[in-house]
Amino acid sequence: MKWKQLIIGMAAMVCTVALAGCSGNRAEEKTAAKTKVTVFAAASMTETLSQIAKTYEQEHPDVELVFNFDSSGTLKKQIQNGADCDLFISAAQKQMNQLDKTKSQQANPDQLDFIDSSTRVNLLENKVVLVAPEGNPKQIQNFRDMAQQLTNGSVRLVMGNSDVPVGQYTQKILSFYGVDEQSAAQHGNITYGSNVKEVTTQVREGSADCGVIYCTDAFSAKLTPLDQATPDMCGQVIYPAALLKNSRHPEEARAFLQYLQGDEAMAVFESVGFSRVS
Repeated sequence: MKWKQLIIGMAAMVCTVALAGCSGNRAEEKTAAKTKVTVFAAASMTETLSQIAKTYEQEHPDVELVFNFDSSGTLKKQIQNGADCDLFISAAQKQMNQLDKTKSQQANPDQLDFIDSSTRVNLLENKVVLVAPEGNPKQIQNFRDMAQQLTNGSVRLVMGNSDVPVGQYTQKILSFYGVDEQSAAQHGNITYGSNVKEVTTQVREGSADCGVIYCTDAFSAKLTPLDQATPDMCGQVIYPAALLKNSRHPEEARAFLQYLQGDEAMAVFESVGFSRVS
C-alpha cells in the first residue's frame, strides 16, 4: 500500500512540474508576443511620454513602447541613416519637413522620403522661456534685459546648437533684439548644449547666468521662467508627429499616435505646459 501511495505521489509531482512548465511557456509566449513600437521623440518630451507610456502599456498589455529621446536634429539624422523607428515626434516643423517628400525643395532640399505624410499631425504647442539659476544672481528681468546685458558682455547665455529646435528659436530671439550671436560666442558670452536637456542642466548647475529652454523643461527642472517669448520673437513652437513609411508596426504606431491626441494623454501634456495646437 505504501508503494502504491508513493507512486501516486510521484505522479502528482510530475504533473505539477509539467503544469508549471506549461504555465511558464505560456508566460514566455505572452511576453514574446508583445509588439515593440519604437518612438523617436524630442528630448523635451521625456517626462511626459514616459508617464503616458506607463498608462498606455497597462491598457494595452500586448504593446511595449520603446523611446529614443534626443534633439530633433539628431533624431532626424538617425532616421535618415536607417534607424528603426515607427513614430517620429519633432520639436519643430523643420526637421519633420526635411523627411517629408510632399514638402517643397526649399523645405526638403534633399527630397528625403521617410515619413507617411497622410499620418502627419500637429500634435502639441510649447512655449520658449528665459530661465536663470536659483536666485537669479545677475537679476535678469526679461529677454530685452538679457539681450542688453549679453551685448555689453555682462552675462553668459547657454542655448541650443543651431541644429537643435530650441537653438533655432533662440537664434530668432537674438536676431529680434539685434544681438550678434557670433560675436557674443567668440567673447565667451554664449555657450551651447546639444539638446534642451543639456541647456537646462547648465542653467540648474549655474554654469551660465541664463538659458533659453521650453516652459515644459522649466517645469520639470523646477525653474521659474523670467520671460516667455512671443510668436513675433521666434514663431509658434509646434510639435509635429508622423509615422515612418518603413514602420514595422504601423497599426500599433497609429493607435498610439491617436491616443496621444486624446483627452487622457493631453491632460498629462497640459499639466507641464504643453497645449493643443490653436
